[in-house]
Amino acid sequence: MSFFLEPLSYEFVQRAVWTAAVVGFTNGFLSGFVVMRRSALVVGSLSHTLLPGIALAILLVGLTTATAFVGALLSAMLVGLAAVFVSRTSRIDSHSALAVLYTAAFAGGLLLLDHIPTPMELEHWLFGNILALSDGDLWMSFGAATLVLVTLISLSRPLLLFLFEPTIAQSQGIPVRGLGYLLTGLVILGLVVSIQAVGCILSVAMLVAPAAAMLQFANSPLTLVWGGAILGSTISVAAIFVSYWLDLRVGAVIVLLLAAAVLFAYLFGVRHGILRLLLQRHPTRHP
Repeated sequence: MSFFLEPLSYEFVQRAVWTAAVVGFTNGFLSGFVVMRRSALVVGSLSHTLLPGIALAILLVGLTTATAFVGALLSAMLVGLAAVFVSRTSRIDSHSALAVLYTAAFAGGLLLLDHIPTPMELEHWLFGNILALSDGDLWMSFGAATLVLVTLISLSRPLLLFLFEPTIAQSQGIPVRGLGYLLTGLVILGLVVSIQAVGCILSVAMLVAPAAAMLQFANSPLTLVWGGAILGSTISVAAIFVSYWLDLRVGAVIVLLLAAAVLFAYLFGVRHGILRLLLQRHPTRHP
């Protein structure tokens, strides 16, 4: 038993476990809405827009948690809104506009990296370093996660109607366009919250993989979002211990465990697993 509890004797591991539990739960919950909206590729694009914001914030005011957080948030918001503006004022669709803008923003961030005097500290934001969190970082993550969760839970009914029946939602007076903007904003906030855990390069996994795995088991939207939240939190916490015992990067372990959960669900999902479907197509014949 002492082997399993040994990591918790260190304060930095305790902070990492709390943060992993909260961020994993929040992003797992949010991943349900991402999967239902089928916007995983959009999330992947937005995750790359965090880099230039972090780099520019460091150049202007130095490297702190607050500056990197605000810089990443503003950068992703700006690119997302710019893509919407371009699509509505030209013949370019929103996905094409986002693809051009996020690659341009990421390229600009790479150029800014050459002028940043703290490359090792910046690496923590690129690939995550949840073990280096301070108490202030912990409370900032808690605050942002609470905002995302409270908003999603309080607006879950209109959001689900918007995702599945947008025409009916609009006929009932629900601000469909506003909910779309709100959901995109919450996704961006979820990305920013997760960058200290897995970095801006891998943050998309925490917003897609939990619900992608639960999709093979869930029979309702509520099961999908709550199941994704529990799965995301459990795997994120487990990754802290695995990385401690094996001396591995926590962010990479989180992503690999999430990928393993998706693979397991794909194979053994009780409702839609591939093995179940194969057995149904080829039932066992008794003589």
